[in-house]
Amino acid sequence: MRNHREPAPTDETPTDGTPRSRYPRTDRVGRPARPSRRRSTVLGLAALGAAALTMLGVAGAVSKPSVPAAATDTASAPDPDLPSPVVDMSISRLSEDPGRTVNLTIDDGPDPRWTPRILDVLAKNGAKAVFCMLGPNARAHPDLARQVVAAGHRLCDHSVSHDTAMDHKDVAYQEKEIVDGLRMIQEATGGAPVPYYRAPGGAFTPESRQVAAAHGMRPLGWNADTRDFERPGAEKIVETAKAQLSIGPTVLLHDGGGDRAQTLEALEQLLPWLKDNGYTFSFPRR
Repeated sequence: MRNHREPAPTDETPTDGTPRSRYPRTDRVGRPARPSRRRSTVLGLAALGAAALTMLGVAGAVSKPSVPAAATDTASAPDPDLPSPVVDMSISRLSEDPGRTVNLTIDDGPDPRWTPRILDVLAKNGAKAVFCMLGPNARAHPDLARQVVAAGHRLCDHSVSHDTAMDHKDVAYQEKEIVDGLRMIQEATGGAPVPYYRAPGGAFTPESRQVAAAHGMRPLGWNADTRDFERPGAEKIVETAKAQLSIGPTVLLHDGGGDRAQTLEALEQLLPWLKDNGYTFSFPRR
């Protein structure tokens, strides 16, 4: 159904592999995009070395490098033209607690069919999670959004429209997606804290991370992509989660965006296994 794309991990969380975008790209909207610093070319270098470089060398010098999208975003400095961050604007993937931990993150809800059932299995296992909500879904189901908060889980702004092409849109568009999503979630929950922002499909930019951090939300990544949205079977989801926990503690799952029966079944298997193998449930660092 969908593939993920996410920026390369920060230095504090070594990993291999970079998930790719999980929703179809949409057309550009709004005014022309302001070029991001990470997309800047090496025109100055090319100009200085033009006489010495062959045409092939020039092409290689100015072509887009073969690296994951936004690979340098975590090292960028705040943009003075944007509001100043009030929390760390680097992408969080580590746990706030020490030891053998796991951070469950659950995207694209709340959903009236699946969110209550996922909440039940979390409660049965004494597990906690971050629910990355789409603003319109929270607005449509405020009872579920409040139920998540009442159960002791944390909230994450997952934007308004889940546009995985956000990193190719202008900053005003990115800001509106982030801020409007936050507003909808807070209105639905009666002003509950929203300590994280997760870009749709991991399509972060330095600007979007700064906008989120200026509104008190730490950008939230992941380590283990279960690919449950593809519905590969509960056993495969569990197998993937177990294998990728060696990369890092933050696991990506879903309670919205389609039939989540396999995700529910996977959680019923995975959560007892985690406890039996000495894992404790934590939250990502803020």
